[in-house]
Amino acid sequence: MPKSKRNRPVTLSKTKKKGREHKEAIVNAIRESAEKYSSVYAFSFENMRNLKFKEFREQLKSTSRFFLGSNKVMQVSLGRSAADEIIPGIQKVSKLLRGNSGLCFTNLPKEEIERLFNEYEEYDFARTGSMASEKVELKEGPLEQFTHEMEPFLRKQGLPVRLNKGVVELVSDFVVCEEGKPLSPESARTLRLLGIKMATFRLHLICRWSPEEFELYIERPDDDSGGDSA
Repeated sequence: MPKSKRNRPVTLSKTKKKGREHKEAIVNAIRESAEKYSSVYAFSFENMRNLKFKEFREQLKSTSRFFLGSNKVMQVSLGRSAADEIIPGIQKVSKLLRGNSGLCFTNLPKEEIERLFNEYEEYDFARTGSMASEKVELKEGPLEQFTHEMEPFLRKQGLPVRLNKGVVELVSDFVVCEEGKPLSPESARTLRLLGIKMATFRLHLICRWSPEEFELYIERPDDDSGGDSA
């Protein structure tokens, strides 16, 4: 019987080497982009949705290049101080990379990038652990949007339901979530079933750098922690 690939031992030195090579490739790509494009923007994001971000990135593919990932790797790529920065002044961008951050190298005019980022907003279903943006309460009575086959699943989500002549019925009022409180897995699933989207994927410009000028959009605490994104 052939051995399962899943059970093959993996040499840690190989994985470490692969990880190091991947980081080196990112560092090189960022440094090449710094030379190739006319300006670079640092940005932050909230409620990241990978598919939506990929679509946004594809729209700008011909004029821009994006990088997400380890803040420390991005900082090392640009240089973390005046002594090791790859281009004079670009370490100012490096110091602002912390939390959920990314880099956008581009040849687009400043006004166009500002418009694209400021206007970008995508609504989606909130995930477990996200803060509820509003209170959602279901009132006692029939839940006609659900078929009778859904009744067992709804009960598993904590809803006090029963079947009444083939119709799903809520036997008492039920609070799905409270505003400002984290969503449980059950609450997140119920909101999805109800079609209620509470998460908004947004991008926020932090700063802009070009060889001629540096512009700060968002004030950030001046520290050197440079924490990685989660």
